[in-house]
Amino acid sequence: MPNSQADHNRLLTNRSPRIALLVESSRAHGRILLLGVAAYARRRGGWLLHHQERVLGDAADWLKQWRGDGIIARIENRRLLEQIQAKKLPTVDLLGLHAIEGIPIVRSDDRAVARLALNHLWASGLEHFAFCGFAGVVYSDLRGKGFVEELRLRGRDAHVYLGPATRRGTLTSSIEMKNLLHIKELRAWVRSLPKPVGIMTCNDLRAQQLLNACETSGIAVPTEVSIVSVDNDEVVCALCSPTLTSIDLGAQKIGFEAAALLARQMDGNETVPERVLIPPRGIVRRETALGRKIGDPDVAAAVQLIREHACAGIRVHDVARAVELSYSTLVRRFTKELGYTPKMEIAREQIRRIKEFLGTSNMSLSDIAEATGFDHVESMCRVFKNKTGKTPGEFRRAATAFGWDGTTEDAETEFA
Repeated sequence: MPNSQADHNRLLTNRSPRIALLVESSRAHGRILLLGVAAYARRRGGWLLHHQERVLGDAADWLKQWRGDGIIARIENRRLLEQIQAKKLPTVDLLGLHAIEGIPIVRSDDRAVARLALNHLWASGLEHFAFCGFAGVVYSDLRGKGFVEELRLRGRDAHVYLGPATRRGTLTSSIEMKNLLHIKELRAWVRSLPKPVGIMTCNDLRAQQLLNACETSGIAVPTEVSIVSVDNDEVVCALCSPTLTSIDLGAQKIGFEAAALLARQMDGNETVPERVLIPPRGIVRRETALGRKIGDPDVAAAVQLIREHACAGIRVHDVARAVELSYSTLVRRFTKELGYTPKMEIAREQIRRIKEFLGTSNMSLSDIAEATGFDHVESMCRVFKNKTGKTPGEFRRAATAFGWDGTTEDAETEFA
């Protein structure tokens, strides 16, 4: 061990810094955080990243024998904290459960996350709101508190369900799994809520449990219960029925900023902030949230049909027939309510889905064209460029490159 930070810095000039990454890779959020760290390491050059497969809450006994220069971790329990403190190395925490002097925290801005969820639900014209989370889990506590406080600023109260109380220090993964045993209580709670109601869930796993409770209770989503979740885990969101509207936290940026902060510590910078909060990247609208309020019920039904079938070749005549209106009447009432035509809504939905595929998957352009209702990839590319001003390739590069933030391009519309 060097005797001073200056000695430590001199050692670093003679070899590549070794960085331990104590971040779970069992979930999408952790994996994307790691991508952000890797992006910073590539930009800086020379870092050796040490990571072992782990799940949330795992201890890191290998850390005792590991020799390195810095640590980036999601410090969930006291045992892991003690293991890290024993190394006496520059460290950045990605969780924020323990406020420890000398260990800065980089995490999502959960108040901003709650505000984004409420804004989306509020735009639906709902009168009742609720939060569904996990008792004793730091991210759930912060998001729930933010949601309740944001709602009170608008003169409303929230119904809150957190599941069974948990013993202090219980691992997050254990709390989440324990709640699977309390589905009856969750079902009773959602039945008791005034309808229609907008619910923010603390994460996608909780939303999946809530959707199961709604399905077994005969509660319609999104007409009776509208749900906005957090994490935008593509697999979980796709497995949900209906598919899950969820907030993209921008985990890659969180990981990148954590690595940059660690570098400042290792370089001997004494002006490192205690906490850095990263705003959410945006909201990815799928089927569990209604979106903006539509006063005309026939137009609302038409919009729902378009959102469900725009990529399956639905035409305006098909929509008019389904809502039992003439073609001209539908176009007139639709345009009066929304300011644009049903045909434009079909195109908007196709473009939205193309953007979603480009920004969140590695699908080929031909596969995206097929999935969004285009007969030829050339037609899709031409329409996309005409509507957005960018080619699909340009959009994908902007969406995936570090620093792109959906909030800078109006997250509510980019993915809405």
